[in-house]
Amino acid sequence: MNIIVDPCVIIDALQQREPFAKDAQAICLAVAKDEVAGFIPAKSVADIYYIMHRSLHSDEETRKLLKKLFMSFGILDTTALDCRNALTSPVSDFEDAILTETAYRNGVEYIVTRNMRDFTRSVIPVIAPREFMELMAKSTN
Repeated sequence: MNIIVDPCVIIDALQQREPFAKDAQAICLAVAKDEVAGFIPAKSVADIYYIMHRSLHSDEETRKLLKKLFMSFGILDTTALDCRNALTSPVSDFEDAILTETAYRNGVEYIVTRNMRDFTRSVIPVIAPREFMELMAKSTN
């Protein structure tokens, strides 16, 4: 199964933000254990770097963290076509529309996010981290 993970979930896991950390970390662990193929949109890597650098106050430590993240997660390129298609997407938030278009072009099965509201009109099924982990548990039984 292929999933694209919204950067908010990645940041929740890395910064241990409550009350979201446990579910976000479960997603990251499932990806690290190759139980699911997890991807991050390339357009989000700079945002993840920026937020983590503000927290860690170290370029070196932030880059080490990204290297570890990239060992588990694939990175999906965002193309000009994704950006153009996002302009007419039914997803109202432009940044989320780009993520949706990137996911669609790459055949991703689910977008994992806690920001369900912005993805209500997504052509890709959207699922919260906890619900995705429950879905995985059901599929292995």
